[in-house]
Amino acid sequence: MTVEGRTWAGTTLTDRRAMRRRQLLDAGLDLLGSGGSGAVSVRAVCRQSKLTERYFYENFADRDELILAVYEGVVHDAHRTLVEAVDTAGRGAEARAEAAVTAFVTLILDDPRKGRVLLLAPLADPALNRRGTERIPMFAELVREQLSDKVDEGDRAMTATALVGGLANLFTAYLGGSLDVSRERLIAHCVRLVLGANALHS
Repeated sequence: MTVEGRTWAGTTLTDRRAMRRRQLLDAGLDLLGSGGSGAVSVRAVCRQSKLTERYFYENFADRDELILAVYEGVVHDAHRTLVEAVDTAGRGAEARAEAAVTAFVTLILDDPRKGRVLLLAPLADPALNRRGTERIPMFAELVREQLSDKVDEGDRAMTATALVGGLANLFTAYLGGSLDVSRERLIAHCVRLVLGANALHS
């Protein structure tokens, strides 16, 4: 049996390493999603996770690598949430738009940490700025797939990218407190934007 496979207190070394990594990522999400970029340091993460720096560096080369891992985890959650919402919404454009917007708003508002990490952190942290830009096409592609295929592919791509940017700015303003509307009104407005964009290509 390998060292990784040996058990101690009912868990293997591999399991314990995975648990420690999860603790560090959860601490990073708490700090980045609540206090912003300035709140995240190796010491702060270790203090929040109740783990030593030895375990931090067992999992991450430095602070920036942790922050990127936290961000990618939230991106994965958001992408999966949107895909699942669209897949289970039925065939109508309005139903798909409402399901996707509602699911995304629920994700970023019910756990505001995730909303701040996804939308606000890339604006403030140099380690995330480029990665945030790189992830825009991933979400634009989801939108593009919902637009009518009766028009030029380039137009679909531009509309999808513009729509993702516009929605991101709306959600950012809402999270930042500068947009004082109800959740229901926010969702309804975003759905109208999506349907309006689709109508341009019908």
